Amino acid sequence: MVTVSGTQTQKGVEDTLKDFWATRPRRPRQGRKVAGVAAGIGARYAVDPVIIRVAFAVATVFGGSGVLLYLLGWLFFAEEGDEVSAAESLLHKGRSSTSQHLAIGLCIALIPAFSWFIDDDASSYVGMAVVLGLLFLLHRGRADLGQVPVPVQRSEVSAAEAWPPQPGEPGQPGHEGQHGQQGQAVDVFGQPTTPPAWDPLGAAPFAWDLPEPGSALEPEPDFRPEPARRARSAAGPVVLAAAVLTGVAAALAMPYTGWLTIPHVAGLVMAVLGAGMVLASLRGHGRGLVGLAIPMGVAAVAVTLFFPQGFRADGFGEIDVKPTSLQDVQPEYRRNAGGITVDLTALPNSGSTRTEVHLDAGNVAVVVPRDADVVVECGAGLGTVSCLGANSDGLNPEQVKHDNGPDGEGGLKVELTARVSGPGEVVVRRG
Repeated sequence: MVTVSGTQTQKGVEDTLKDFWATRPRRPRQGRKVAGVAAGIGARYAVDPVIIRVAFAVATVFGGSGVLLYLLGWLFFAEEGDEVSAAESLLHKGRSSTSQHLAIGLCIALIPAFSWFIDDDASSYVGMAVVLGLLFLLHRGRADLGQVPVPVQRSEVSAAEAWPPQPGEPGQPGHEGQHGQQGQAVDVFGQPTTPPAWDPLGAAPFAWDLPEPGSALEPEPDFRPEPARRARSAAGPVVLAAAVLTGVAAALAMPYTGWLTIPHVAGLVMAVLGAGMVLASLRGHGRGLVGLAIPMGVAAVAVTLFFPQGFRADGFGEIDVKPTSLQDVQPEYRRNAGGITVDLTALPNSGSTRTEVHLDAGNVAVVVPRDADVVVECGAGLGTVSCLGANSDGLNPEQVKHDNGPDGEGGLKVELTARVSGPGEVVVRRG
């Protein structure tokens, strides 16, 4: 807020951006996980850094903007005690504890991070806009909270340039320095040259630098009030109650909806918890919700991965096969986590085959012959699906495609199901 003639007016966008740059977060040396970008933002705006880390992680999963933004923060947020940021130090604008080699490496790392960002779909730009918008609103509403950084000033005058001392400075007549007292003349070394009031006859010149009797100042009493105890917040119980009610309501609605499943219920509960943590953190509360959100998140991931088929010990790792005959094609390829690649381009040009590819978490890639008649169903619990050119992403993306290829109907017939029940990517394409 800007005060004009006793009234408050809201800062404009340009003023907010200028103020953000002037008082941008500083990366702490303690309490950080990687480079301290999230910890610095949390300390600057009095927000739990766990919330900031979750935001970076979500932005990374949906579009990759989280990595790009974190690298930019590493480059342009100065570390505690530094004069300038790593990027500014490359331009010789001041001192930074980040070495030039690391700063150059971070600049190079921006290239693949930016490529990953622009090569994704619209979710990249949505994630970037959401993170930048939240950061803008944080500064607009909480610029005066947290630890407002004070830039480290460079010393432009050396000790040699400051000699000789000017009149009134320590060591000069008229200045009451470390040895001189009020009313006494001192030489260039700060030693008194006239007797003090307690020795008018000059009988003890060796003790003239002692203070006058009774001149010692008694320490002032400390009237600072004891810090008030923070009132117990109701944010935790309220958010917990909202999450429970959401879960119960969604579970009761499951029989009456065609799309609502147990993984959806878990996702709704986690969404309420996440929104509650963000809102509570803006008021300086809600830290206790982190301990609840972690086990709930683990449970939600487990439910998403293994429901409704339950856990099957199908192993972890990679499957990479290229059958050359219809008999070599397995009716099912399955893994709990990892990656599955099935290349069907070496099959003969006639006949028919059917197979299913199931993965609980990871990436599935299936390559079908160029001229085959293909009926394919693709799906994922959370992620991206690309099914013979039909693309979708987000929560439970699904695609069903019947494609006879560029030569039209005839030739090898392939029936295929490719699915990731949890987070991952499904790609079915022609070879």
